[in-house]
Amino acid sequence: MQFEVWAPQADRVTLHCEGTTRALARDPGREGWWTGEAEAVDGSRYGFALDDGPVLPDPRSRRQPDGPDGLSAVVDHGRHEWRARWAGRGLPGAVLYELHVGTYTREGTLDAAAERLDHLVELGVTHVELMPLCPFPGRHGWGYEGVSLWAVHEPYGGPEALKRFVDRAHGLGLGVVLDVVHNHLGPSGNHLPPFGPYFTDTHTTPWGSAVNLDAPGSDEVRAFLVGSALAWLRDYRIDGLRLDAVHQLYDTRARHFLEELSAAVDALAGEVGRPLFLIAESDMNNPRFITRRAENGLGLHAQWNDDFHHALHTALTGEAQGYYADFAREPFAALAKTLTGGYFHDGTYSSFRGRHHGRPLDRTRVAGHRLLGYSQTHDQIGNRAQGDRLAALLSPGLLACAATLTLTAPFTPMLFMGEEWAAGTPWQFFTDHTDPELAESVRRGRRREFAAHGWAEEDVPDPQDPATRERSCLDWSEPEREPHARVLAWYRRLIALRHAQPDLTDPDLAATRVAYDEEDRWLAFRRGDVRVAVNLGKRTAAIPLGTGRVEVLAAWEPVPEPGPDGLLHVPGESCVVLTRP
Repeated sequence: MQFEVWAPQADRVTLHCEGTTRALARDPGREGWWTGEAEAVDGSRYGFALDDGPVLPDPRSRRQPDGPDGLSAVVDHGRHEWRARWAGRGLPGAVLYELHVGTYTREGTLDAAAERLDHLVELGVTHVELMPLCPFPGRHGWGYEGVSLWAVHEPYGGPEALKRFVDRAHGLGLGVVLDVVHNHLGPSGNHLPPFGPYFTDTHTTPWGSAVNLDAPGSDEVRAFLVGSALAWLRDYRIDGLRLDAVHQLYDTRARHFLEELSAAVDALAGEVGRPLFLIAESDMNNPRFITRRAENGLGLHAQWNDDFHHALHTALTGEAQGYYADFAREPFAALAKTLTGGYFHDGTYSSFRGRHHGRPLDRTRVAGHRLLGYSQTHDQIGNRAQGDRLAALLSPGLLACAATLTLTAPFTPMLFMGEEWAAGTPWQFFTDHTDPELAESVRRGRRREFAAHGWAEEDVPDPQDPATRERSCLDWSEPEREPHARVLAWYRRLIALRHAQPDLTDPDLAATRVAYDEEDRWLAFRRGDVRVAVNLGKRTAAIPLGTGRVEVLAAWEPVPEPGPDGLLHVPGESCVVLTRP
C-alpha cells in the first residue's frame, strides 16, 4: 500500500512497517511530502523516523492500538459492513443529547454506550453528541487533551467500535454528532512538532502555542484539520461536528479557517447526499460564525448559546459569581432578552471581561435553531469545584421548570446525560495522566484554582484518583425510583410536545413574546398558539394570560383554567405548557 507523510523540515524519512524499513522519497508534486510503498494490511503496525530519529506515529494515524506514544496501525475502512440505511438528519427540529462515553456506563466503552441507546429513543432525542474520542494517555479523561486527531481512543473500543455505535444509532433513527478539538492538542503524547510547523508562537492560547492557521506552513496544517473533520463525517458516517472553543482558533488570513471548513463540509454533504452540519462553541457572541458565507459569514450551521444558560442558571439558583454577575442583576430580564434576541451580551458591558462584548443578532437572517439552548453541559457542571449538577441544588419542581424553558425555547435544545432523570451522581473533572509530573501539576492546579474562590483543598476532588471518575458514572438504577422517574416522565412529555407542536420548532426568533416579574419570580412566553409559564417562586403566581379558552398540554402540578380575569394561577416551583385550541 501507499504511505505518505508531510515532513518539510526533514532530510530523510524512513518508514518502519511490521519489522521492515524503507526509505521514503520526496513527492515531486507536493512540497514537503514523502511517499513510498510497503506491504501492509488492516492492522499492520507502522511509524516514521525523521533523520534517523525515533520512530513516531503517523500524524494522520487512523488507529493507535498502544496509545498515543505507540506505533500507528493501518485501518481499512472498506472492510466494515454498514447495516443501517441512513438518509441523515439535520439540525432543524433536533433535540441533542451530550454524552461522555467513559461515564455514560461504568464499562466506559462505545459498545456499552450503544447498548443504552434505546433509552434515548424512548426519551425522544434526535441526536447523540459524543464528547471527544481522539486518543489521550491513560484510560479515562474528558477527552479535551486528545492527540492523533484522526484516530479513536483505544480503551473506548477503537475505530470499529465507533462504527458499530454509529450504525446502531442510525438503525434506531438517531443522528450522531462528534465533539472535535482543533484549537490545541494535549500536553502529553503530541508528536506533531517534529514533523512540521503545526503550531506557531505568533499567537498564544491558554494551552500554549496556537495551532498554525496563518503562519508559514499553515496551508498544510489547515488541510490536516479539514481532512480530519471530513474523515469523521465520511468514514464513520457521523452527521455533525461540535467544534470546541472556536474563539481560540486564531487566523488572520483573508479566508478564515472556519469558512474553509464549512465550505468543505457543505461540499461533502452534497457528495454523500445527506445533511451534515457544524456547531461552534464560542464565547464571542459574534453572529458572523453562523451567518451564511454568501453574506460574508463563516457559514457554520449553529453555535452553543451560553448566554441562555447563564440567564437560566442565575434565575434558578441565585448564583452571581464570575461570569454570572451581569445576568444575576435581573435574571428574568436577562432570560427574556436571550429568548427573544439570542444573545444577552450584544454590545453591552461585561463586568467579567471589563469591556463591552458581543453584537446584536439579526433575527431576520438567523433562525432560532442555529443557537443551542441548555440548562446543563459538561463544562457548566464539570468545571464546578465538586461537579455538582442542578439536581444537587434544586427541587424537582425547579428542575422541571429548567427543562420546560430549555425544551420549549426557540433554540435547538441540548441535554447533558442524566439530567433527564435528575441524576444524583456528580460529573467531576478527572484525568488519567501517565506522566507523574503532569499528573501532579494538574492536581495542584485544580486545587489552587478553587482555593482562590474559597474552597478548602481537601474538598476539591483529586482528578487523578480513579474514584473521581467512578463517582461521575451514571447510576442506571435511578430512573426506576422517585423522584427521578417523575422528572424523566416530564422530559419525555416535553420532548414529545416539541415534536408534535409546530410552533415549538418555528425558527423565527422575533415571533417569541415574553412577560415576567422579577419580584414574584415568574416568566411566561408565547410561541404561536403555544403558551409557556414557569413559576420559580415558592408561592402561587398569578400570571396574566389573556382571555380566551386554553388547553393544558402539560403541567408539573395541576393548574386551574384561567378565570374571566385571564389570570393563570401557577403553583410555586412549577410550570405549565398550554395552547389555544
